[in-house]
Amino acid sequence: MSNSRAALKVAPLKAEQKWYQNAYVWLIIGGPSLVVVASFITLYLAITHPDPAIDDYYRKGIEINKTLDAQGHDMQDESMAPAIQARNHAQTGLKPAEE
Repeated sequence: MSNSRAALKVAPLKAEQKWYQNAYVWLIIGGPSLVVVASFITLYLAITHPDPAIDDYYRKGIEINKTLDAQGHDMQDESMAPAIQARNHAQTGLKPAEE
C-alpha cells in the first residue's frame, strides 16, 4: 500500500495559481492566436495590394500563334532541331545519327 502511494506522489503545486499565470496556457493560446493575427495581416495585404488582372490573355495567345505561323514553319523547324533531337534521344535512349 505504501508503495502505490509513493508512485502516485507528485511534486507539490505552488500556492493557488491563476490560469493566466501558468506559462503553458500562454503557449497553448499563443500558437492559434498568432495564426489568427497572421491571417488578418494577409487579408489586409491581399485587399490593399491586389494582383492586376490579365486582360484578354486568350486573344493575345491567338495573335502570337498567328505571328509564328506567318513566319513559316521552316524557320521554326531549323531553330528547334537540337531540341527535337534531344527529346527523341531522351524518349528512345538511342543516340541520333550523325550527319
